[in-house]
Amino acid sequence: MRTIAAAPTVRRFAREVGVDLTTVKGSGAGGRVSIDDVKSEANRLLSGGRNAGVRRVLELPDLERFGPVHREPMTKVRRLTAENLTRAWSTVPQVTNHESADITDLEEFRTAYKERVAAAGGNLTMTAVLVRIVATTLKAHPVLNAAVDMARQEIVFRYAINIGVAVDTERGLLVPVIRDADTKNLTEISVELDDLAKRARSKKLKPNEMQGGTFSISNLGGIGGTAFTPIVNWPEVAILGVSRGRIEPRWHEGSFRPRLMMPLSLSYDHRLVDGAEAARFLAKLKDSLEMPLLLALDG
Repeated sequence: MRTIAAAPTVRRFAREVGVDLTTVKGSGAGGRVSIDDVKSEANRLLSGGRNAGVRRVLELPDLERFGPVHREPMTKVRRLTAENLTRAWSTVPQVTNHESADITDLEEFRTAYKERVAAAGGNLTMTAVLVRIVATTLKAHPVLNAAVDMARQEIVFRYAINIGVAVDTERGLLVPVIRDADTKNLTEISVELDDLAKRARSKKLKPNEMQGGTFSISNLGGIGGTAFTPIVNWPEVAILGVSRGRIEPRWHEGSFRPRLMMPLSLSYDHRLVDGAEAARFLAKLKDSLEMPLLLALDG
């Protein structure tokens, strides 16, 4: 058996996407295999119509040699998540830009109007606010709402703005979709999102309610963290990750003051979205989050 020249990170990545390193031709010195070489092999398998090859996973070593273990079968949700993310990671060359927004005034707005939204049957969360603001921002940056058709060498611009929102459930991550989010006011989005999230957790979500997304949001703020790199949900070309807001000293109205800052992480498909366009999208999103008076609660 020939020796494969590859770093541990490359070997781990190959295992995660199910690529056999013995089939990969290394482009580095002495045939050393890089992560890009593994991605190229995964894309070759996909383009050749052999998707099963990408999902093939190498056998684990005998882990019991190093201590007791127990095994549990994957749930259907976990298995589908693993397959979808493997396909997305193998297909999309992804980059992540980071930004932070001052949401001090926005949080005051949300707190002031949450009872009004509750009376309408919804929950005015920061995620609901983000859905509305992202939908508006996408209208000004339609390339982040598009798709890439490499088979036809075309960019597919989509008129509908359908925002997928990641929901943490005991079965795994589910992503229900708010359809035509740009046509709904904040109260309507809050009501719909609360209903979808509850039904996702109670196993009542319908399959078609998780289809047709054009952009996704993953909000980990309720759990913690300072930043992360979410994986683009192919065939979408971008996803927004949100981490926990924290109080920081910021220069505001002539002096340093404690302000609530929200970390934002935008991952995008670099085949279509350039870094400058992603930065402009985040800048526009930041401006909208920092000026909540521009939001219209009822439309």
